[in-house]
Amino acid sequence: MSQRPRKKLRKAGLYATLLPPLIGIALLYFIPILILISYSFWRLEDFDILYKFSLKNFQTILGSSAYRTVILRTITTALSVTLIDAVIALPIAFFIGQYGGRYRSVLTTLVILPLWSSYLVRVFAWKVILGYNGVLNSALLSLGILKEPSQIFLYNQFSTILTFAHVWLPFMILPIITAFERLPRDLLEASADLNARPFTTFRRVVLPLVMPGIWAGAISVFSLTMGDFITPSLVGGTSGLMLGNVISSQFGVAYNWPLGAAFTLFVIIMVFSALALVLRRGALDNF
Repeated sequence: MSQRPRKKLRKAGLYATLLPPLIGIALLYFIPILILISYSFWRLEDFDILYKFSLKNFQTILGSSAYRTVILRTITTALSVTLIDAVIALPIAFFIGQYGGRYRSVLTTLVILPLWSSYLVRVFAWKVILGYNGVLNSALLSLGILKEPSQIFLYNQFSTILTFAHVWLPFMILPIITAFERLPRDLLEASADLNARPFTTFRRVVLPLVMPGIWAGAISVFSLTMGDFITPSLVGGTSGLMLGNVISSQFGVAYNWPLGAAFTLFVIIMVFSALALVLRRGALDNF
């Protein structure tokens, strides 16, 4: 058999292998998203969904100061959590990636270990720590810093950001570890030989090379925070509600699926915009 028929057979085999998962992705992911998007252009009247094109849902969202506040709070929270996790993850990933040695697998397992526990357990743990009669208030009372328990630690944006930062931290650390593992050590030695200060080496040599890992972790943390509604419900209170809570209430209690789909479209646009940005920055260069 000649070379060209063999190549054609290989291509046909490749396409035949890829076809089932592509069909599965289309049926289970893209088609439901398209249906959801179509709902956002319909409207609810007298508890009945009218299947006619309308921009009423988007006008309702943009015309309400309360909804605009929720959107702004969600974006601010997602960006804050992403930035906090990046600052915490960099030194941890640097140590594991460069100096972990034979303990690298153990240290990486310790990073992943919190993911083995229930998501709700980790959120409730912070509720116990930050609560009125929680661990933090008890410690401050025993140290004499407070005379009575305080309610400022829970049911606000601070508690929401703190809980998110802890819950999503492994998703930021892991891709940065990969980036540091691929960092050529001879570049660090060359920078030291040229008498560059540690901060200069980090800023001009290390940081540009590990930025793809940071971007990869950032999009994971950002997208997970944007769509979450459990953490704001449990530790955020009414002052910490986010888009996920509004979407959940519209599809549940309010039974306004078109408005809930319109809110969902906002989340999809913001997440995909962030994904396009980080892909342009080389977020997949580590994989």
